[in-house]
Amino acid sequence: MKKRIFAMLLAGMMAFSMVACGSGNDANNAGDKKDETATSDDAAGADDESAGTDDGSTEGDGSDAAVSDMNIAMITDSGDITDQSFNQTTYETGKAWAEANNVPFTYYKPDSDSDESRSASVDQAVAGGANVLLLPGYMFAAAVVSQAEMYPDVKFIALDVGAGDLLEKGVGEGYDYNPDNYDVKEYYHSDNVYCCTYQEELSGYMAGYAAVKLGYKHLGFLGGMSVPAVTRFGYGYLQGADAAAKELGIEGEVEAEYVCGGQFYGDADITAAMDTWYGTKGVEVVFACGGGIFTSAAEAAVKADGKVIGVDSDQAPIIDQNKEGLTVTSAMKGLATTVNTVLGDIKEGKWNDYVGKIDNLGLVSENPEENFVQLPIASTQWGEGFTEDDYRTLVKAMFNGEVTVSNDITALPETSIKVTDYGSIK
Repeated sequence: MKKRIFAMLLAGMMAFSMVACGSGNDANNAGDKKDETATSDDAAGADDESAGTDDGSTEGDGSDAAVSDMNIAMITDSGDITDQSFNQTTYETGKAWAEANNVPFTYYKPDSDSDESRSASVDQAVAGGANVLLLPGYMFAAAVVSQAEMYPDVKFIALDVGAGDLLEKGVGEGYDYNPDNYDVKEYYHSDNVYCCTYQEELSGYMAGYAAVKLGYKHLGFLGGMSVPAVTRFGYGYLQGADAAAKELGIEGEVEAEYVCGGQFYGDADITAAMDTWYGTKGVEVVFACGGGIFTSAAEAAVKADGKVIGVDSDQAPIIDQNKEGLTVTSAMKGLATTVNTVLGDIKEGKWNDYVGKIDNLGLVSENPEENFVQLPIASTQWGEGFTEDDYRTLVKAMFNGEVTVSNDITALPETSIKVTDYGSIK
């Protein structure tokens, strides 16, 4: 509680500072200025930089009246709405839902990659009239901890934010990184917050399994920062590759290189490392897992006629801009499904079904399309070794418990295939 009170005081000081500097927000009166971004510096006053909204006025029965009370804002984390990942998926899904239901929608891009800027954007969104916030990514843990109690009438939907993320920000110095040792609700105001995480190890497993079944024997994993979500993707990937190699009886022929870049974007140093993997070590396909870090893998793959596996959303449309057919598949999280489901239930008056929960979303059906973790059926490069039917069979076996995947990230999983861990590039 002391941490929460301190966080509230800090957030209150930030909000006062913004008002003192003359930062009002007219975004929700700018219904004819769509798809523009509001930032912490310029969201309010400048006509050309106001956040885009939809009007949202409705007439009709009680259901329509309830919908008209919704005012949705989405805030980007460290990226923007063209990242072909968390931000873009959340933005496009939230905006489409709002348009279909005639509800105002705005998005905000913080003016810097910091907890303070993300919290400031929450202040802006609420000042602009938002009462439903879409917050994509673990980086919003600090904003949830500091802002939720300040705005009890605002619904916070924190995507991919788990107990560990909240505790790291809520406990601060002295946190032992074991969430089981704490009551997380003592460190944030849970009465108006819904958090969810995803079982990344499952879609990572699917991607690794598919790669080996499709004939790739030298695999790579390029993570962003070694945060839990990235690690679960990577360890699931290794488990899937190992399982497929065992089924084919080729454990001695399959190997994997494993590294994290230390950041969520590609650069010359990371591209150079990928050049070595593809060009010298003979890596055939790299699972690029971490925001924009795929750019380095894609650039190097093109030079050596290699392949890439995307992450979070179906990244084939953007990765394949480097070269047609570059993307084998993508290990996806169901952000769109989550956003549509939660917003729809808020519309139906079912917010209480979500309040205070931290869900860990994964398989809910033997039908791949209905799950919160999956491979993209339309863009995956199916082959004789792994067809769409084979994929459906795999998902059914995973859902039924015939195939199990460990979510333990304390150490690299034990595998029969050779795995070389290079730590971090930066």
